[in-house]
This record gives sequence, C-alpha cells and structure tokens, in this order.
Amino acid sequence: MTGPVVVGIDGSSTCTSAAWWAAREAAVRQVPLHLVHSWTTQPHGMPGGMEAEGQRRYGQDVLRQTATELLHRYAGLRLTTEMVAAPAAQDLLDRSRDAELLVLGSRAPGSAAGFLLGSTARHVVGLTRCPAVVVRRDDPTVEVGRGPAGAADRDEIVVGVPEPGPAADAVLEFAFTTADARGDVVRAVTAVRRFPGAPDDGDPRAGLAAALAPWQVKFPGVGVVERVAAGPADQVLLTSCARSRLLVVGRRPHPSHVAWELRPTVHAAVRHAPCPVAVVPHG
Repeated sequence: MTGPVVVGIDGSSTCTSAAWWAAREAAVRQVPLHLVHSWTTQPHGMPGGMEAEGQRRYGQDVLRQTATELLHRYAGLRLTTEMVAAPAAQDLLDRSRDAELLVLGSRAPGSAAGFLLGSTARHVVGLTRCPAVVVRRDDPTVEVGRGPAGAADRDEIVVGVPEPGPAADAVLEFAFTTADARGDVVRAVTAVRRFPGAPDDGDPRAGLAAALAPWQVKFPGVGVVERVAAGPADQVLLTSCARSRLLVVGRRPHPSHVAWELRPTVHAAVRHAPCPVAVVPHG
C-alpha cells in the first residue's frame, strides 16, 4: 500500500504554502494527504504563554480551516487530519517510516532570520526516512487558494545525479516517478571538477547516460535532458533551475540520530533554489 503525503502545519503562511503544494502532489500521485499539527510546538511568531487548552483549540481551528480550503479545491482528495502532543520534528520523523513523502515549509531563500523555520525542519530534513520536500512561502510554482500557480512555464524536474549506484538510483527513481505523474521533463545534471593534474576518471557524459538508461526504459513517456557542467555541484544545480518545478537532491544516511548535518550541496539547494526542493535519503 502506498503511504500518504504528510505535511506539518501550524497556521502560518509558510506552512499554508507547503499544505497547498502537498495537496496537489497527493492529488497527482493519487495517494492520501495527512495534515498534522503539534499543539505543543509553538508556531514561529506566536505569542508565548498560551495555555494548553487554548493551544489545542488553535490547532483544531488550523486543521479544520486548512482541510476545508484544500477539499474545496481538490474535491476528490482523500484527506485526514490529526493533532498530536509530540514535538513536531519527532512526530514527522516517526511518520517518515511509512509516508510517501513529507512536506515542510520554509522561509524565503537565504533568509538571515533562520533556516527552514529553525531546528524543527532542519532536524526532519537531516534524518527523515522518506523523501522530504521543502516549500518556501510564496513560492511562484505553488498554487494557493483558487488561483493558478504563477510559473506556468516551469515544466522540468531537475535532479542532481551523482556517480552510478544506489545514490543515483534513489534520486532518479523519485525524479522520474514525479515527472511521470505530472507530465514533466527530467533534467538530469552532473557536476564535474577539473583541475591541473587531476586523474581522468572517464567520460562523465557516459556515466550520466548509464545511470539514466534503466529509468528511461521504465518511464518511456518521460522526456530527458542531460547536462554535464564543470563547477561546484551547488552552483551547477542552481543554474539549471530556470524552468524547474522541483529540484531533487540526495542525502547520505547519518550514523547517528543525535549528531548530523546537511552537506553543502543540500544546504545550498534548500536555501537558494527558486522552486521546492526534494531531499531524498539514500544508502
């Protein structure tokens, strides 16, 4: 059985954008959408000191209002809601074992005020078992309310492809599955570094083609654009996103659930990409 798309909401405009993106993705994938609110985790900017009963009422109102708006737009959507007492990050990580994907809200790219709403989303993106999609507030690719998304010309899923192997397979499976459901093109990107005296590690274009080959057979209806470019991986990926509806990057597993960090490419993608970013665990 396919798991649901799970999105954590807190009533903020940031999480509203994430909820609308998640609703459309669940509708396209034909899977359930599950809205979760942690009443013990205060939304960013909410005045402190609210009593427990008031926090619960607030959470119930947020869930009810969000569900009503989403069902008005996506009438056939299978939608459930749940209010939990567990901290938001821990609850979402627990759900990542069975979810199709998690969806999280983000502030504006490069915001100095904080990264991904602070520690909650950092923790989730760094440790989730399933892919996590980060959606920033007012993202032009996101359809909110009854109006259309503002970037209708975006029709590509950009994916950063490492060397052939389990890491490449994980991100390519997610990218091709998403593109197939949406009718988008996959732009597969590999970054290479060349410097004097560096050993020749083969033709990177041949390596990219080899990594793509089985997925092109499995998804023959998905168009593919290949790009191999020299430079740091984060810069190469960000310059490939002009027509991107979604950027897909991989994340290595962490040996510890206490000490972890996002590698620079993932960190840069989430902070600066002009579209939602899917972080796919692999290995």
